[in-house]
Amino acid sequence: MKAIQLQQPQSFRVIDIAEPAAPGPGEALLRVHQVGICGTDLGGYLGKMPFYSYPRIPGHELGVEVLAVGEGVTGVRPGDRCAVEPYLNCQRCHACRTGHSNCCEHNLTLGVMTDGGLTDRIVLPARKLHVSAKLGYEALALVETLAIGCHAVARGNPRPGEHVLVIGAGPIGLSVVEFAKLSGAKTIVMDMNEGRLAFVREKMGVPDTLLATGDGKELERLAELTGGQLADVVVDATGSAKSMSQALGYCAFAGRLVYVGITQQELAFLHAPVMHRRELTLMASRNALPPDFSRIIRLIEDGLIDTGTWITHRAPMDGMIEAFPGWLKPENGVLKAMVAV
Repeated sequence: MKAIQLQQPQSFRVIDIAEPAAPGPGEALLRVHQVGICGTDLGGYLGKMPFYSYPRIPGHELGVEVLAVGEGVTGVRPGDRCAVEPYLNCQRCHACRTGHSNCCEHNLTLGVMTDGGLTDRIVLPARKLHVSAKLGYEALALVETLAIGCHAVARGNPRPGEHVLVIGAGPIGLSVVEFAKLSGAKTIVMDMNEGRLAFVREKMGVPDTLLATGDGKELERLAELTGGQLADVVVDATGSAKSMSQALGYCAFAGRLVYVGITQQELAFLHAPVMHRRELTLMASRNALPPDFSRIIRLIEDGLIDTGTWITHRAPMDGMIEAFPGWLKPENGVLKAMVAV
């Protein structure tokens, strides 16, 4: 069976792997149809993802078909189309026992710490599957991206009428925007790329955007948009140490700052006194929780989230290695690339 392996940073290769065994108790055998490419995959390719290990078969944003199930599986059956919750948690540690399976102490994320879905078939715990009778495989492969944003917004807990500033309009930032809008908060998006901001305005219906110029103008404009109070919730989805270090300065008094982007660099809080003066709350957001996946599937099925404009680039599995480097170039306008397996 063929698979694509990232042998080391910037070095993909096609490999042969064994056919998966029959599913055991609690497991399901899956046919992989679509694999979404996200910032984690790009960071792994560049050697900039702190949780990544090599060599690795990538692929954690998956739209799959159930082929067979093992003993005791009742939640899914052969023929079901599913999104995959790719965080393989131990179910025993303190985090898991207290309802925080997203940050399990022994977590293995598919395609990051353990091999993922860039192959024909894979066996996974059936409890990690989320069924939809309506959605196609591309939409199902987008559920995990949306789940990251869903969980990040839940961490910040914006309320109707508050202002949410989303920094970074890549795929994760866009998923944050979706759930900021659903919260009833007034959403503002900032990015360095005017093309991405145009997408936010024209396709996502968010009129208030800020072009990050680095000269302080964006702070002035944010003050104008918020009546001088700045943002009640700031979600930084950039993965940029510079942006993350500056994000405190955009927070209103009693504001909440959520880091959903990840960096390996040290952070220097350029506005540290601001944190105390304004009594700010700083939070990280990691992965997502099982109810997030079920909620997102319902929202897409009900038409409250439109994934139709998200996918800008596609490639078959046998063309992915050639196409992948181009997906890193800003001038190519990649929002979400999808690989058909």
